Amino acid sequence: MSVSIRLSRGGSKKRPYYRIVVANSTAPRDGAYLEKIGTYNPMLAKDDEKRVILDGERAKHWLSVGAQPTDRVARFLDAAGVKERVAKNNPKKAEPGEKAKERAEEREAKAAAAAEAAAEAAKPKEEPVAEAPAEEAPAAEETTEA
Repeated sequence: MSVSIRLSRGGSKKRPYYRIVVANSTAPRDGAYLEKIGTYNPMLAKDDEKRVILDGERAKHWLSVGAQPTDRVARFLDAAGVKERVAKNNPKKAEPGEKAKERAEEREAKAAAAAEAAAEAAKPKEEPVAEAPAEEAPAAEETTEA
């Protein structure tokens, strides 16, 4: 039998309230537990001292016996100074997925094409026409001089 330290939900709909309990890992989330070692009220402000209430001595006892805390409870234990938690680093968390990258590339290609089309439309079309006769005129002058 493995033992875990986890949250057991209480409270009404959209008003959660959790007990921090030590329970058999096969027991249902809100079912039977061995001991209640604290509470967690997520509706309170983050700096409120009553948001997380934890009996550190009992938590240490259960950890020494071999109980495994869940991720959320491990955060509470770390904040209380009971058990050190290794911070996880996920550098790819904010990176967009494959489809989002493809859409971004398509958007950039469309923007580049639109900018190119706008640049073409902004160019005056008379310049190439004006250049052609100017080139012919010096050639005509050279032939008359010879």
